[in-house]
Amino acid sequence: MSCVGLVARKGREKQRYQEHFRLVSGCIPYKLIEETPVEHNHSDDLLNRLRVVMISTPTQHDFVFPKGGWENDETDEEAACREALEEAGVRGVIRGELGVWDFRSKSKQNMSHLKGWCRGTMFALEVNEEMTSWPEQDTYERKWLTVKEAWEVCRYDWMREALKNCMVFLSGKTESTAMTEIPEPSISTSVRPLTESSSKGSISMICIDG
Repeated sequence: MSCVGLVARKGREKQRYQEHFRLVSGCIPYKLIEETPVEHNHSDDLLNRLRVVMISTPTQHDFVFPKGGWENDETDEEAACREALEEAGVRGVIRGELGVWDFRSKSKQNMSHLKGWCRGTMFALEVNEEMTSWPEQDTYERKWLTVKEAWEVCRYDWMREALKNCMVFLSGKTESTAMTEIPEPSISTSVRPLTESSSKGSISMICIDG
């Protein structure tokens, strides 16, 4: 299916802010591939079966998960779904919140003042529809990756943390059990409890990528 006629949102007239933070919403689009009888009893079934969508631009060799500004006429979940459709051409169902991170926008990485800070909420999005064309197809390459591949090519440490949280959330296991074969990120962070019914009114700092 294609998204002919759908246009990506531009500008920041409706952008939400909290103090000096620009509010951002994004997701990890995922699917589970069919397992074979041989794989069924393996303890790392989820690691083998999980595939995630990442996007890149022609000028970058690494990848990111879909994300963008959270606007004042939508919920954070709706914003995450919109970004997944506009940037990666996928639709799906939000299955849970993965956490909230504070980070600098890519154009403000080397600045010492408060300008350029973002506060992003990430969600797990189970993909049920993949478009053959989408609004920002000319800008972003879409790629399905294994968890290990995604970990290796991910541009930001905080997105690796979100990927780790996604594994924990989907497995229902402890962090140490779910991620035994994935290296730790290079930053030290604290993680908000992962629940499908996370409170929507509060936004707290979990990590800083600066």
